[in-house]
Amino acid sequence: MSNETSGSENSGTGTATSRQTALYTEHEKLGAFFTDFGGWQMPLKYKSELAEHKAVRETAGLFDLSHMGEVRVSGPQAAEFLDYALAGKLSAVKVGRAKYSLLCNEDGGIIDDLITYRRGDNDYLVVPNAGNAPAVAAALAERSAQFDVEVEDQSAETSLIAVQGPESEGILLKLIDSSQHADVTGLKYYAATDVTINTDGGPLDVLLARTGYTGEDGFELYLPNAQAAQLWTALLETGTDAGLTPAGLASRDSLRLEAGMPLYGNELSLETSPYTAGLGPVVALSKEGDFVGRSALEAQKEQGTSRKLVGLTAQGRRAARSHYPVSVDGEVVGEVTSGAPSPTLGHPIAMAYVDVAHSEPGTTVEVDLRGKPEKFDVVKLPFYKRSN
Repeated sequence: MSNETSGSENSGTGTATSRQTALYTEHEKLGAFFTDFGGWQMPLKYKSELAEHKAVRETAGLFDLSHMGEVRVSGPQAAEFLDYALAGKLSAVKVGRAKYSLLCNEDGGIIDDLITYRRGDNDYLVVPNAGNAPAVAAALAERSAQFDVEVEDQSAETSLIAVQGPESEGILLKLIDSSQHADVTGLKYYAATDVTINTDGGPLDVLLARTGYTGEDGFELYLPNAQAAQLWTALLETGTDAGLTPAGLASRDSLRLEAGMPLYGNELSLETSPYTAGLGPVVALSKEGDFVGRSALEAQKEQGTSRKLVGLTAQGRRAARSHYPVSVDGEVVGEVTSGAPSPTLGHPIAMAYVDVAHSEPGTTVEVDLRGKPEKFDVVKLPFYKRSN
């Protein structure tokens, strides 16, 4: 889901127009290289993006995701409203669970892909991607006019910290009273609960979600900005012996690519149909009543799609990058959306939109790598899936 990318790096204090998260000073202390992303100064890496990537796969990584948005939707018609505003059926989500969904426009284009947590019968937390947060908040506010709901953009006062990797649960348990251990160990994927994190500076109440964007088990923790540094420090100090490593956007991007997760701005956009992107199951055409984009999405499904999002693995050692053309027998049949060497798999991988006729796994295509064609094989996504 999350809209992360490597961007351009620097080690300064950012541009005059970029914002800093509540953890910016902590990142400076750790020697982070920063990138301007979505109007925010975010850590691109600290020392080595490859080491950070490896830590998430083998132990655990610590991410600042406070540039993401948080929009609270509450009121007697919250469920009915979100069924209208989003493509999914949010009224069917049980309290304590979460759902991946899409915010589409009337033409069926994707404004954003996002996660929505049901916090109570009439209380939801919508989490949009960083660069799209203002647009999502504005669209939800506009669409709420005919419903008895309140839409409150809480992005400016909320921080989000992620712990991702096989050691994540064990690290968190060290900071949580034994009375709440079952709440953590029993927490299902795409579920959330309230826990208290014990730190040297005192207890912190956080929303703990078992979600992530890396393909590993892990958690995302929401809390007020004023408490973010206290939580970050506690996690880092407690997790060091278990291999917890601060990680930036560069490793986050390579991790999500290996996991076959779409990135808004690369795989998803206003011009992208959910059906082309392989997100047809996210669109709940079976739900009753109208929702924004329904007619267009119904037509898209009926008409079918000419292109499909696929995975590509390189036969050689050179990596494909976004916007590189994909060809078969000299004819362009698609375009790369994301590509990089895979630290886990040891060879270059990419995602691309290609003509349906050339989308079957096992098909060999050529990618134009700056004037030199290189052979890639179409494979089923994801490239990487954890064993447990």
